[in-house]
Amino acid sequence: MDTKSHWEQIYTTQAADAVSWYQPHAILSRQLIRAIARDRSAHILDVGGGASTLVDDLLADGMTQVSVLDISGAALAVARKRLRTSARRVQWLEGDVTQPVVPPASIDIWHDRAVFHFLTDPADRAAYVAQVRRAVRPGGHVIVAAFGPDGPVQCSGLPVVRYAPDALHAEFGDTFELLEHLGEDHHTPMGVIQHFVYCHCVMH
Repeated sequence: MDTKSHWEQIYTTQAADAVSWYQPHAILSRQLIRAIARDRSAHILDVGGGASTLVDDLLADGMTQVSVLDISGAALAVARKRLRTSARRVQWLEGDVTQPVVPPASIDIWHDRAVFHFLTDPADRAAYVAQVRRAVRPGGHVIVAAFGPDGPVQCSGLPVVRYAPDALHAEFGDTFELLEHLGEDHHTPMGVIQHFVYCHCVMH
């Protein structure tokens, strides 16, 4: 089964609030974005946002340029249905993050919680980083959250790569200045605690 088919199956056979990565509210992500958004017109791209409620909270914060990218059309449909008429305020992008999905130098804040750690092939990670360099404006911010060193070794039936903060930052290179890293203990709907590492960089 290819990657897209895998995620389409997940979101057509499981409730969005039952998957292990579900958060009622992406509190840490929202706090980071609110702290660095220069104004409400900052263009925010939520990578792998799919059914996440982060987009709801960003709209509630008055953000006017929010894009959500996911490989699964079914995941995006969950969010659009939940948002009802407010869904018209969001740009929905169905596609692969390792391919061009937005115009060059158009993103002020790139946010990814729980996509990058699924890229177990170094070539896919390099392609992802290349798309970040292409999409984010100079001086733009990049927030990437992945499983920490003591996180799970697989998720949703797929292998993952676990990262210490320095190792996660090293995947992106010197173009990205690490401003801060944070940890988060994520409580899954099944009651399991998963440790995430967040790296917040600015792109030069």
